[in-house]
Amino acid sequence: LKPYFIGVEVIKQDANLIFEYLNLSLIFIGLGISFSSLQDTTKTQNKFSRKIYENPKKGKLFILIIILMIALFLGTGLVGYFSTNEKIINELSVGLIILSLGMFGFLKAAAEMFENHRLDKNPTANR
Repeated sequence: LKPYFIGVEVIKQDANLIFEYLNLSLIFIGLGISFSSLQDTTKTQNKFSRKIYENPKKGKLFILIIILMIALFLGTGLVGYFSTNEKIINELSVGLIILSLGMFGFLKAAAEMFENHRLDKNPTANR
């Protein structure tokens, strides 16, 4: 949101500021997602996530989507980082790499929640 607060005139003078703030956003989102792995995996956040983790098909699909997102972000970040010498692309690539690394913790927490709450292997799961 910082580009909106500093004004359009400043952005027009230096368009690279948008990419710098986008990179910082990716880094902080990755950091925030990595902190989400510290949650208690024996409890769900809400009814929507409980429905996903209790159903084996939905849980596996959700974990597969997370894996695909990690692969996409990490692959794009590594290709961008090693394929060019442009500063803007290198910075955005670092942001994507940090975002994907933060999602690994989220993947671990999602897999644990899926194992703790699935009804086909754990019929006495906490409701």
